[in-house]
Amino acid sequence: MNKDDTDASRHLHDEGQPGNVVTGEAGELAGQASLWGNAWKFLRKSPFFIVGSFLLLVLLLMAVVPQLFARGIDPRACSLSDSRQPPSSAHWFGTDIQGCDYYANVIYGARISLSIGVLSVVGILVVGVLIGALAGYFGGITDSILARFTDVFFGIPLLLGALILLTVTAQRTIFTVSLALVAFGWMTAMRLVRSSVIAIKHSEYVQAAQALGASTYRILVRHILPNALAPVIIYATISIGVFIAAEATLTFLGIGLQAPEISWGLQINLGQNVFLTSPYLVLFPAGFLSVTVLAFIMLGDALRDALDPKRN
Repeated sequence: MNKDDTDASRHLHDEGQPGNVVTGEAGELAGQASLWGNAWKFLRKSPFFIVGSFLLLVLLLMAVVPQLFARGIDPRACSLSDSRQPPSSAHWFGTDIQGCDYYANVIYGARISLSIGVLSVVGILVVGVLIGALAGYFGGITDSILARFTDVFFGIPLLLGALILLTVTAQRTIFTVSLALVAFGWMTAMRLVRSSVIAIKHSEYVQAAQALGASTYRILVRHILPNALAPVIIYATISIGVFIAAEATLTFLGIGLQAPEISWGLQINLGQNVFLTSPYLVLFPAGFLSVTVLAFIMLGDALRDALDPKRN
């Protein structure tokens, strides 16, 4: 190894910002740890992060162990004689058209709505990060082909594309709805990763790794992606709420989940026909849906501020 390669290998990334110099691969890892460490110090004092995290924790508990909140009531135990009773001490949120306890139904609806949001975001991260990393790193004809491929999907609105795909689907389940949202929702994540990779791949520590003969896989996974993921993580956090709202919209239109599934979108869809006489059938699930979306948006805003390189 000549002297230039030895010197180049010592110039690595510090705190995700090109140009800072530390020594060795341990310095690069220390820089990443410092970036996230400083972000965590900021997040602990952020009102948006604290409130959003609290709301999300409650919602996650509702999704994982709804029995803790549903007072031991079976959401599928219904009696037509109790149909559309207003909120009372016996039924906190009243009863639905079939006479089911609406409070228990709204609580159990959190599981499916959150599951679709999380599954959709995991899907867009897998697809978007993979395509964006390849396009940004290799550039040239590879970038042009993948960018044009992405532009084709960009021309189709998320809800319209998912609606068309679900219309021709025989059975609409959590996974098929999530897949439809992923199919038409990964493009922004791809663009974010691509632009970050393009900005980072010319950094000194990446060039040093290339000079030392590191494989493309190692360079992408070990050196580039850890420093390129901050924007897409912020986007993914906000997108969970967006996809939950998208699922509710599709179900409201009659194209999403179907009974006997329990979700907020399905409850809003069924309650719209009797909104004038029983508005609580729409207001309660809509309220929980709004709070969920708000919680993820607050977390995303807090992450954006915490990872802002211009923040003092």
